[in-house]
Amino acid sequence: YVRFHLISPLIQQSAVNIVLFDTFVNILVHNLGEPAYEADVAQLEYKLVAGEHGLVIRVKGFNHKLPLLFQLIIDYLSDFSFTPAVFEMITEQLKKTYFNILIKPETLAKDVRLLILEHGRWSMIDKYQTLMNGLSIESLSAFVKAFKSQLFVEGLVQGNFTS
Repeated sequence: YVRFHLISPLIQQSAVNIVLFDTFVNILVHNLGEPAYEADVAQLEYKLVAGEHGLVIRVKGFNHKLPLLFQLIIDYLSDFSFTPAVFEMITEQLKKTYFNILIKPETLAKDVRLLILEHGRWSMIDKYQTLMNGLSIESLSAFVKAFKSQLFVEGLVQGNFTS
């Protein structure tokens, strides 16, 4: 079991940055779908999660091939690229996701409660309005470059691994 948390102070600076981060992680997951399929068949599991303060990479499975899967994820992260069609598809999916959160009373109530309790939190309404105002491909590219330049990493490795 390997878990790394790539933390960046850049994410929580604005609602735009949070939406750009969500877009970035979703495109990264989309890009990894095909190349990581063989790892999935070989019973290796991976998950990329857009956390509140950064990207969480979780990988688990048989230890002798796990570093290869982790390296694949890191390679796609470091050489991040996307097409305008993928960008449009992911932003449309995010609009639906944000809207579905807003129309459910229990998730909206949780969001409002956390907004009251946490200092510097951006509401789902802020994120949805930011996305509806539109994002540019250039802003995503600039955000990803800035995100990769301001990273702090925390990691946990459990299991049959050597140092």
